Amino acid sequence: MRLGGQVFLEQMNPESWSEAMAEAGFRAAPCPVDGKDLAEVDDYVKAAGRRDILISEVGAWSNPISRDEETRSRAVAYCIERLKLAEHIGAGCCVNIAGSRGGQWDGPDPDNFSSETFELIVETTRRIIDAVKPERTVFALEMMPWVFPDSADSYLDLIRAIDRPGFGVHFDPVNIISSPRAYYRNGELIEDFFRKLGPHIRNCHAKDIRLGSKLTVHLDEVIPGTGALDYRIFLTELNKLHPDTTLIIEHLSTNEDYRQAAAYIRGVAAELGIRL
Repeated sequence: MRLGGQVFLEQMNPESWSEAMAEAGFRAAPCPVDGKDLAEVDDYVKAAGRRDILISEVGAWSNPISRDEETRSRAVAYCIERLKLAEHIGAGCCVNIAGSRGGQWDGPDPDNFSSETFELIVETTRRIIDAVKPERTVFALEMMPWVFPDSADSYLDLIRAIDRPGFGVHFDPVNIISSPRAYYRNGELIEDFFRKLGPHIRNCHAKDIRLGSKLTVHLDEVIPGTGALDYRIFLTELNKLHPDTTLIIEHLSTNEDYRQAAAYIRGVAAELGIRL
């Protein structure tokens, strides 16, 4: 597998970015630019290639199942645009969440788990994929605790319903640890996901999670190594996939935080004899 992350620079260009990424020991990255200038994108791809770095993820963060038709239309168009960019790059995936029927694009809503919402996600995802017909990448949906897909089984249901080779899997285990039971048995959750969806996985996110002791239930995202996510199982299962499958550290705000997270993950990998 390839471990990836981000770097923060005062002056950003293909050479400075790729050099900093290599110095950080990262062999994968989310797309570092907005992609509106394809010549610029190509320069970043070439610079990454010279240092054996894969630009493996293009984010399409938006709400394509919004109740507001204008918001939904813009989001679908944006997802198509981002999937085209991922295809141009040859990224592992273009990833979004399914969205939400509520006012917050990534938030809960009573209708998020309805059969109508499931069908809307299927229809919308097909529309995005069919507009691009990707051959080098896939469109994937990051799991969330309050909308489909929210488990390995609901992801499998979506794969069968969408029925497109251009639909793949993105795995972020932290996002579906939503109860103390799942928290304490997250290793089993991870193994179950890989058993059911391993061949479809194109990209993963690296975070961690910590359970608080205040009622009712408080679960907080934290830096890898400071929570309870079973990285030994996570890395062991990831290592069974294609060697270019990527694990991207995310949601950190400083270079030091990324170094800390990477050092922890590399330490676990070294104990397991796994190359990142």
